[in-house]
Amino acid sequence: MKVAIVHDWLTTWAGAEKALAELLACYPQAEIFTTVNFLPVEAIPSLAGRKIHTSFIQRLPGARKHYRRYLPLMPLAVEQFDLKGFDLILSSSHAVAKGVISDPGSLHVCYCYSPMRYAWDMQHQYLRQSGNEKGLISGIMRWQLHRLRQWDYISAQRVDHFVAISHYIKRRIETFYRRESSVIYPPVDVEKFRNDRPREAFYLTASRMVPYKRIDLVIEAFNRTPERQLVVIGDGPDYQALKAKAGPNVTLMGYQPDSVLIDHLERTRAFVFMAEEDFGILPVEAQAAGAPVIGYGVGGMRETINESASGLFVRSQSVEALLETLTQFEDQQTATANVGEGEQPFSPAVCRRNAVRFASANFRQAIERFVQQQMANKSAQESTVSLVDSQ
Repeated sequence: MKVAIVHDWLTTWAGAEKALAELLACYPQAEIFTTVNFLPVEAIPSLAGRKIHTSFIQRLPGARKHYRRYLPLMPLAVEQFDLKGFDLILSSSHAVAKGVISDPGSLHVCYCYSPMRYAWDMQHQYLRQSGNEKGLISGIMRWQLHRLRQWDYISAQRVDHFVAISHYIKRRIETFYRRESSVIYPPVDVEKFRNDRPREAFYLTASRMVPYKRIDLVIEAFNRTPERQLVVIGDGPDYQALKAKAGPNVTLMGYQPDSVLIDHLERTRAFVFMAEEDFGILPVEAQAAGAPVIGYGVGGMRETINESASGLFVRSQSVEALLETLTQFEDQQTATANVGEGEQPFSPAVCRRNAVRFASANFRQAIERFVQQQMANKSAQESTVSLVDSQ
């Protein structure tokens, strides 16, 4: 079977790229198509030796650092990929990858992380954060986003089958694309974590430091309760502002290698996460390391946390709500301190058990089973059509 895997862009190795690696493990013969590729392929085993096709955007001025500025050209770019002759097309998409034009004889399955947020429900936040709420530039950007929404909807109709990363995204696909989808949760490498190390008193949060992650809210909550210790791992545009805001009980470590993050996840009292996420791999990794999660109870978080067992939901994105939940967590931990370790709420064993259902092996098995079923259905439909035509 000839397989093409289409990915939006290869510029960082994050959650979507880890899912891509698992798709490549399922289909080692696949060729990769992507708008730009600026990853050091030799340092990423999953990409080594792969045939990677890039678009004309790869060669445009400044694309390495400013590839996002070429977003208006990306629909055109992905439509130029020649996918004739491929039996299976898997698009790994949160932006434009699903918009490829496939051979009518192929099966196109889109693994969708989300419809484009900046083109749909986050347009106003996107314009505000870029400083373009008003003026001529704002008008141009709004027109471009309008055209992008039109293309995004039209191109979604080219996909044979959508697979959503969560039920939360399944609802978004239905709302914006008017398409049904199946749900297969993203892969999480739970095996790289231990859950038997002694827990320490500090709380931990980690993410890229951008506004929607709400690290500012977490820091403010700990500033108000100096008896609690918070460690923050991550870097990004907001790092300096957040560092200036942090009190003496808050330690910002900046970017750290995976080994340091794993070490802290395995020792922290609890992981705090206040972003509204489509799925959220870090909270699952925290549970795999035996750490309960205190997180904003909206979006994918409601599907990955077993409330009052592997974590607690915060009712709103506010300092007050987070402080209330932290107190609730500590009170419950104290009240259940004498319960047997295996059954104790928030225990490493309970947290780990909840995380294992998102293991990478489960993802690969689910994807392969789904594709096999859809290929069989397609073959049966074609056989039926051929039989009718012959009569």
